[in-house]
Amino acid sequence: MPSGPAPTISISRRPREGFRPDPQRPLREQVREVIRFFHYSPRTEQAYWGWVGRFLRFHRRGAAWRHPREMGAAEVGAFLSHLATDLRVAGATQNQALNALVFLYGQVLHQPLGELGEHVRVSRLPRVPLVLSRGEVAAVLGAVAPPLDLPLRLLYGSGLRLMELLRLRVKDLDLERRQITVRDGKGAKDRVTMVPEALRGALTERLRIVRGQWEADLRAGYAGVTLPDALARKHPGAPREWAWQWVFPLGSLTRVRPEGGGPEEWRRHHLLPEPVQRAMKQAVARVGLAKPATPHTLRHSFATHLLEGGTDIRTVQELLGHNSVTTTQIYTHVMQQPGLGVRSPLDGA
Repeated sequence: MPSGPAPTISISRRPREGFRPDPQRPLREQVREVIRFFHYSPRTEQAYWGWVGRFLRFHRRGAAWRHPREMGAAEVGAFLSHLATDLRVAGATQNQALNALVFLYGQVLHQPLGELGEHVRVSRLPRVPLVLSRGEVAAVLGAVAPPLDLPLRLLYGSGLRLMELLRLRVKDLDLERRQITVRDGKGAKDRVTMVPEALRGALTERLRIVRGQWEADLRAGYAGVTLPDALARKHPGAPREWAWQWVFPLGSLTRVRPEGGGPEEWRRHHLLPEPVQRAMKQAVARVGLAKPATPHTLRHSFATHLLEGGTDIRTVQELLGHNSVTTTQIYTHVMQQPGLGVRSPLDGA
């Protein structure tokens, strides 16, 4: 991490015209309103508001709070320097905080920061992702008990991110064509990836079980599943339709208050990430693997093993949903035969 101040940074983002939140509403509601206008994910909403809260607490003076309208680029720079020098956060963490505050000032308050000024920046060095060998993947997945083995196998077999898998709906799983359509993935993009032939039978059985649960929910009069954005208002019957059900739903129901107000309803939420993460961690420990592997490691392994098998890097880029092939190229650094299959001199001629 550099000890001195970084060069001046210019923030040139302009606020999108045509939408301004009600300035009389609490700041939290203004941020939520704008985030949902841009169709950002719930996790982005949670992360951005978390950074706004930390920014406000950092500049609080005793019991007196300062509204962000009373602050600007200098206060943002001081907060970012605090993250780097006092808390020693990672570069990605500091960048997320910066993105949240740029969004707050540019899109919510419509007071763009302009020249941010000097602040200590955390250098973000490229890191080689953790990848398991094919044997390690087989051992770990073999140590996971049903029903959580299927989600983890699908992560490795399709290269999905964990939340993409958990939010997978019946309509986006095409077993006949062996395709998964990822809707509104990272960067609000759609893409298509593969369904492993080895999992078609297990996924067919999974849909049979989910359909029985869905039919029981209908008979009980439950409100169905949650839908993205304002789709439930446009298509009131969609939450109860088979096509919109989760492939991996929770076993229990959740009380949800409708976005437009009204009494709480019993709805079916998708499986939460924690059980899947815990199952992966326990399996890694069970097989004695001395690597901090997580469900996301399976996505890294998917990409690396495809490249090792001769799959074109552009194809892998599309399957992963990367904006640039440069991002995908990081996996060439952990292949068993990087480059042109160069041999170590210790292995002989």
